[in-house]
Amino acid sequence: MIRFTDVTKSYDTRRGGRPVLGPVTGEFRRGGITSVIGPNGAGKSTLLTVVGRLMDPDTGTVHVDDVDVHRARSADVAKVVAVLRQENHFTARVTVRELVSFGRFPHSGGHLTTRDVTAVEEALGFLDLTALGDRFIDQLSGGQRQRAFVAMVLAQDTDFVLLDEPLNNLDVAHSVRMMRLLRRAADDLGRSVVLVVHDINFAAAWSDRIVAVKDGRVVADGTPEEIVRPEVMRDVFDTAFTVHRVDGRPVAVYYRPADDADEPGDTHDPDDTTAATGPGVAVGGPS
Repeated sequence: MIRFTDVTKSYDTRRGGRPVLGPVTGEFRRGGITSVIGPNGAGKSTLLTVVGRLMDPDTGTVHVDDVDVHRARSADVAKVVAVLRQENHFTARVTVRELVSFGRFPHSGGHLTTRDVTAVEEALGFLDLTALGDRFIDQLSGGQRQRAFVAMVLAQDTDFVLLDEPLNNLDVAHSVRMMRLLRRAADDLGRSVVLVVHDINFAAAWSDRIVAVKDGRVVADGTPEEIVRPEVMRDVFDTAFTVHRVDGRPVAVYYRPADDADEPGDTHDPDDTTAATGPGVAVGGPS
């Protein structure tokens, strides 16, 4: 389990900057997929960055089981939690296989053993990238490149995998493919996946738990059925929602003009499967 306690983070503190995170206390449970949702500027990415030790908090602590993330050795932390930031740029020209091998650095120190090579090839195979292993990263499509970076963090072989907006700039088909792979990583490889995601319905369809962040604090934490409710969504996003159930899963609809929308908190028959297919409705959940 990842536990964060009284964590705060501010930017431009010399200019009296407002805290962008916290004080926030909460947890990411072990196992399955946890999606972190919330409005822009809520502190979602900052929370993930602090938890993954890519940024020090101003105050507070983060523990992965018994490991104090910000006091333990970097090499020890890198063996229990892997994190992929939203923006990833390489100035050097590397192949897909070389990129994925970077994930083995905490184990190999840059000198790949037979076990490291096996882990790299397994990650390439898992993300369906074996045929692209010798291709340069800048020769890949956006979806292929994103899979390559996810393969790198899976090759790190940690219990927890933190992903900041892995669906960013992906179309619906590539987003569904990515979520299927992450679902398999959780179910078949036993990884605990935590991701920041903007599409509420992708979070509802693929996650075991959803953590909602607003104004730098955790305001809701529960199963998709507990979180994707009109009153909860309205409080998190300050927007009126209706929620349908499609194939047993909640689907949030939020695209209608305010003067045509139901009153905040309104919902439809739980057995109604006639969800609209306009903006704000995602498709392609697990079957």
